[in-house]
Amino acid sequence: MIVNNEGRSLLLPAQMSNAKTMNELNIQHLCKEFDLNSKQQKSRKTDSKVLKAVDDVSFSPRPGEIYGLLGPNGAGKTTTLRMIATILTPTSGSISFNGKDIHQNVNDYRRKIGFLTSELKLDAFFTPDYTFQYMSRLYGVDEETITKRKALLFGKMGIEEFKDVKIKNLSTGMKQKVSLAISLANDPDVIIFDEPTNGLDIIAAKAVEDYLLDLKSEGKIIIISTHIFSLVEKLADRVGILIDGHMQLEGSLKEITEETSLENVFFGLYDRVKGGRVE
Repeated sequence: MIVNNEGRSLLLPAQMSNAKTMNELNIQHLCKEFDLNSKQQKSRKTDSKVLKAVDDVSFSPRPGEIYGLLGPNGAGKTTTLRMIATILTPTSGSISFNGKDIHQNVNDYRRKIGFLTSELKLDAFFTPDYTFQYMSRLYGVDEETITKRKALLFGKMGIEEFKDVKIKNLSTGMKQKVSLAISLANDPDVIIFDEPTNGLDIIAAKAVEDYLLDLKSEGKIIIISTHIFSLVEKLADRVGILIDGHMQLEGSLKEITEETSLENVFFGLYDRVKGGRVE
């Protein structure tokens, strides 16, 4: 076992495989098309009746690493994550978990993932305590485990003292932390987070970042989508840069930033793809 400079234990790949069978997630040649009506065609200034939001995207997040998807708005990040989370069905391409297409037994796969999206809306009239228990039961989590998971996650996220406050009375940051806790209620093997620090102050964001590193040390497969360079640089082991639905660059963070900053790499790539246009 290795301990990093913050005192966290880090499992080596061999140690992770001994402790638990390593999971595999493979995304291959993923495409997603949406039909455009005449109004949408006009607003996009196109004659095409189809928008290709994601075009031939492939990558394989690994256990015990954080994979960062980086890109501007409209790049296809959220669409990609929604397909991995089975919210959207790919137009073509495949997503497999442990060698099986995720749509062969979608309910079994969903029990093993945690998905956080900015569009998750919590019921304003319920409390964090009730919401966590309700969502955990939907996952089929037993009552003893619900109690343990709630104590762990509410403690990590600083939710405990607000657990009986109606969600409508919580701050934006606290609502985000409750959403994070709920997305992890089932102790998922695959964690898919779209803008996980959205709405959080610097203290809360640091707590989330630290917990993601803890989950990484447990051998989880973690995918985060963001447009925040510093978050990717702090957390990600590997990075994929999406622009216009295409995976324009992928590799380890160390390789990609060997000669310059991630921000410089991104904007240099963006300029080459867009021909200097800023949209």
